[in-house]
Amino acid sequence: MQTPYFPPWRRTLGPLGRRVSTCRQLSPIDIEEQFRGVLPPATLTPPAGGLARRTRIFFVSRVFWCFLWQVLQPRTACRAVVRRVQAFCESDSRPIAENTSAYCQARARLPVACVEAAFRQSGEAARRLCPDGVAGWSRPIKVVDGSCVRLADTSANRAVYSYPGCQRKGCGFPTMKLLGLFGLASGALMAVASDTWQTSEIRLLLRLLRELHPGDILLGDRALCSWFALARLPALGVDVVARLNACRLLKPGHVRQIGPADWLGIWKRPELCPPYLSVSEWDALPTQITVRMIRSTLSRPGFRTQEVWLCTTLLDPLTYPAAEIARLYLRRWEMELCFRDLKTTMGMEELRCRSPDMVQKELLMFLTAHNLIRCLIAQAAAAHRASCTRISFKGTVDAARSFHQAMRLARSAAKVRQLHARLLEILVRDLLPHRPGRAEPRAVKRRPKPYQRLTKPRHLYHETPHRAKPRSKEQAPCLS
Repeated sequence: MQTPYFPPWRRTLGPLGRRVSTCRQLSPIDIEEQFRGVLPPATLTPPAGGLARRTRIFFVSRVFWCFLWQVLQPRTACRAVVRRVQAFCESDSRPIAENTSAYCQARARLPVACVEAAFRQSGEAARRLCPDGVAGWSRPIKVVDGSCVRLADTSANRAVYSYPGCQRKGCGFPTMKLLGLFGLASGALMAVASDTWQTSEIRLLLRLLRELHPGDILLGDRALCSWFALARLPALGVDVVARLNACRLLKPGHVRQIGPADWLGIWKRPELCPPYLSVSEWDALPTQITVRMIRSTLSRPGFRTQEVWLCTTLLDPLTYPAAEIARLYLRRWEMELCFRDLKTTMGMEELRCRSPDMVQKELLMFLTAHNLIRCLIAQAAAAHRASCTRISFKGTVDAARSFHQAMRLARSAAKVRQLHARLLEILVRDLLPHRPGRAEPRAVKRRPKPYQRLTKPRHLYHETPHRAKPRSKEQAPCLS
C-alpha cells in the first residue's frame, strides 16, 4: 500500500487494504457458496459450438443456481427468484425489470446438457464421500425403485404424458413414471429414466443398464423378479436381490434345498418373447437359469410374524449367507424414504412446468438438489463418524437454508470454511433417534375441504349451490 503523505498510518491501513482487496464476489443466490465445491465451474459451462451469447443478467450459471434455490423452497414462484436477484442488483444500482419474463426465458434456454452434467456430478460426489460403502459388503450396492409424479394439466404435457386410466379427460393430471437408480451407501440418485405411466419398470430398466457396472449388486421389489432381469443382469456381471414374485412357486423336482430356508431352483425361459425385446435379443438369452430362493421370517415384538420370500443370483451360501441377504434386502426400504424426501419434503410430487422440455429440466433440478443435500449428509457423517441414515434429511435442508445466507455474506474464505464445519457439527448433534419397529401408517388426520369433485372440464362444470341439500328454484329464498 502506497501512503506517501501519511507514512505513520501504513501499519494501520495496510491490513484493511488487503482485506478489502480480497473481498469475495457475492452472488444473489446464497446456496451457490455452499455447493460450489461439489459442482465444478466447468459443469455449468454452455456446450461449445452454440450461438454467441451477450452478457445477461440471467446467465447460465446464475439461472442454474436460481432454479436450484427455487426447487429447495417448496412451491416457490418465479417471482420470488426475480425479487431476490432484483434486490442484489439494486444494491449495485443496476435496476432490472420487475416481471418474470427474462427469468422464465432464461430457464427455457438453460442447456439440458448442463443440467444433466450437474445431476451426474452431484451423484458421483455423493458416492465419493461414502468410500466405505455398505457395512458388511465389499461390493457396491445399488437399489432400483419406481414412482409417479403429477404434471401440470396443459395441452403440451397431455400430448406426451397421458392421464391415468381412472381419470376423465379435463378432470385429472398427466402422470409421469420414474425409475430411479440409488446408491445404498449415500442415498443419492445415480440415474433416472422416465416415461408415461403405462410404461413398465422393466422397459425403464433397459435404459439404465449402462449405469450398472460389473461387480454391482442390484436390489429391487417384485418388479425386478422377472426372468429377463435375472438372466440379463448376471451376464453383465451384476447380481440381483429381489422379492420373489407371487406367481413363482417351489415346484418339486426343480429345486434343491441347500439350507434350512434356502433353495436352488432352475427356471426355464418362457416361450413367448416379451414386447420390450426383439426376437434376436430374446433368443440370445440362455434357455434356463439357476436362481436361489430364500425364506426369511420377520418377527417383531407386538407384531404378527411375517414371511418374506427372496430370490437372488448370489448362489454361494458360504460367501453370501441367507441371513445377510435378508438383512440387506430390508435396507431397500431406505430408498422408499428417499422418494418420500423428494416428493413430500421437497415437493416433487407435483411438477409445475408447463411443457415436456421444462418438465425434464425441473425433474433433473429436483434430483440434483436431493443429491447435494445427500452430499452434506455424507460430509457430516464422515467428519464426525456418524451414520448417514441417522442424520435427518429435513433437518439438513432446514440447516442448509439458514447457513447459506451467512456463508454468502462472509468476507473471507476462512470464515466460510468455519461456518461449513459448524454446519456439519450441528447436523451430527441432531441425530434421529433409534426407533426399531416403529410403524407409520399412511393415513392423514386433517380432513380435506368439502369441495365438490370436478367430474367435467372446468369450463363445462356448473357448481351446485348446496351440495348436501340442493335447492330447487321454487325453494330458493326471495330477496326482493
